[in-house]
Amino acid sequence: MTKFERSSNLAAVVIPFIAFAAAVVLLWNQAVGPADLAILAAMYVLTAMGITVGFHRLLTHRAFDAPKPVVHTFAILGSMAVQGPVIDWVADHRKHHAHPDQEGDPHSPHGHGGALKGLLYAHMGWLLQTQGQAKKRQYAKDLLEDAGMRRISKLFPLWIGLGLLIPFAAGLAISGTLTGGLTALLWGGLVRIFLIHHVTWSINSVCHFFGSRRFETGDHSTNVAWLALPSLGEAWHHNHHAFPRSANHGLRWYQLDPSGWIIALLERVGLARQVVRISPERQARREQEGRSSRTAAAA
Repeated sequence: MTKFERSSNLAAVVIPFIAFAAAVVLLWNQAVGPADLAILAAMYVLTAMGITVGFHRLLTHRAFDAPKPVVHTFAILGSMAVQGPVIDWVADHRKHHAHPDQEGDPHSPHGHGGALKGLLYAHMGWLLQTQGQAKKRQYAKDLLEDAGMRRISKLFPLWIGLGLLIPFAAGLAISGTLTGGLTALLWGGLVRIFLIHHVTWSINSVCHFFGSRRFETGDHSTNVAWLALPSLGEAWHHNHHAFPRSANHGLRWYQLDPSGWIIALLERVGLARQVVRISPERQARREQEGRSSRTAAAA
């Protein structure tokens, strides 16, 4: 990782944190309005969806296919979440699945000299060491060969700016004041980035350390129910490691998975096709295989 990349990543961590601290003070003094919170919610859902549905399920795992305009829209929305250029993100995540919780995993919490140190590394520390370093030609060749995706990835700074401009413009339009634009920028821009960052990073850290497991996967992935809604369903992470190409990460009726619902809606209106779903029978077989292997190991 170059010094510039490390400095950029550090800034992407520190600036939203400072903004969040400032926002807490404003919230305590009631210097925030309903419009600010509405813009925060809208921008959170849109850009988080860009990560969960776009970067992750569509582009990394090909859990479904979609027309090019839809693919590019998701790639731009995900870029606004400020988690790195789309090709870097996909390459890193595919490398994670190639070496889950093993040597070569960009952000496993295991193998770093203690639980706390490992969790901190998986949550944020990896951003200063391995983020964006996976070989694109090896792990994201399909995206490198897509001219549109290359362009979106190269324009990453532009999408960051757009993700800040939209809430500012919305706040300015709703309030008619510069102050309204600036508070909307704070909440719908920087605070929103802070929240999405830490929710996404918790999938790397918390969801490989605490939680429940149903299948035998050969890694430490877990399902974490309390994180499911903020992560739009990504916290059913153990299910995802068991069936990486599944469009649904929530495999049981009570496992709430907003990203899976969005994909189902896109399919209904003809904007998603070849959606990969895992039948209950296949899940049951995988579960039984895990029980059998554990029984054999204990014998």
